[in-house]
Amino acid sequence: MVSRRVVLGGAIAASIGTPLVLSGLFAGARAASVLPLKVVNNTGRFADNEIFMYIVGTDLATSQQGFVRSGGTFTPARASDNGPDGFADLSIPLSAANGLALPNMSGRIYFSIKDKLKFKVVTDGAGRPALQFPAGWVSSDPSFRVLHDCVEFTHNDAGMFCNTTMVDMFSIPMAITLNGAKKQTTGQLVPGGRDKIFAAVAAAPGFGKLVLGNGLRIVAPGHGIEAGLFSPTFFDPFVDQVWQRYQSTDLKVTANGKVFTGRVTGGKLTFDGGVAPFAKPSTRDVLFCDGALAAPNDGVTGPVAAMLGAGFNRATLLDTADQPVTDPARFYRGPLANLYSAAMHTATTDGRAYGFAFDDVLDFAAFIQDNAPTDVTVTLTEFGKSPATLA
Repeated sequence: MVSRRVVLGGAIAASIGTPLVLSGLFAGARAASVLPLKVVNNTGRFADNEIFMYIVGTDLATSQQGFVRSGGTFTPARASDNGPDGFADLSIPLSAANGLALPNMSGRIYFSIKDKLKFKVVTDGAGRPALQFPAGWVSSDPSFRVLHDCVEFTHNDAGMFCNTTMVDMFSIPMAITLNGAKKQTTGQLVPGGRDKIFAAVAAAPGFGKLVLGNGLRIVAPGHGIEAGLFSPTFFDPFVDQVWQRYQSTDLKVTANGKVFTGRVTGGKLTFDGGVAPFAKPSTRDVLFCDGALAAPNDGVTGPVAAMLGAGFNRATLLDTADQPVTDPARFYRGPLANLYSAAMHTATTDGRAYGFAFDDVLDFAAFIQDNAPTDVTVTLTEFGKSPATLA
């Protein structure tokens, strides 16, 4: 299955001054017809004229970054897009969002409420125009005080691949409905789901500081480390226990239909079958599924790394030496688990969410795809009762 990591290449999450990077899977894709896009406001709190949307990303044919403002026309970003205040107004008022469509591109659809987001056209390392994206976990970001969130997608001649995401943060509840070979919906929360998520994260030991303001947003714990809101050693005791156990016990990981057997030797978790050895991961590595748990696109080490990343975040690696654990009732048990991600899954109607980068392991991510799409709808769902302000 195509995952968020493949669809967006991972680099989209690094949104300050980092251009979108497309996976090689979609390189050289032929131009696809535009995909009709509809947006529905079911917040119950905010009128259409209080909501702005932004379609930003990378053109698949040219690798240029840019935006869509009307129809399905992709406009490459230029330095001249920055206004007198230094920022580019790429907004589409929801009250005027008619006849929208997605061209052949990979990117994000952002929404902001009451205030506009401040995008900026900069120059990347190759001297090309690039977009700076909002980073709601960085207090100095010009859009930090703005209520906003996004969905992610790639649309090309192979179809439509999209997801709702909480990998970086959670603020505005949204669902995606994709019509094509069949009708699919993902991201839908249970009634009162937004309020339940905020309450669950606020009550989880060690996670409470990730909740910003009066229900403005929740920062993902990896970014929480960067912002001084989450302990950089949170997972360390669990990692130590895993490393100790598998010095004397075989860890068997099934990936791509093969079973890889590993043990901790010389301080590294070493598997057979050509898998590169894994150094002991830090808490940051676990939360970002990076560093010692980075997953190369090699069909061997990468899939095993994904299983390990999921096992750490879901706290299943000590339950059984056979991974991955398939029963979601066994996920997130105990205090040393990604309880931020747990809160997201508990509040969705289908149990699927994107709480961390490897949440697509065993298809538990809020991700849908269709190889013959006819239209896509993004619904801003029930908002809840919180003031949703920073103060």
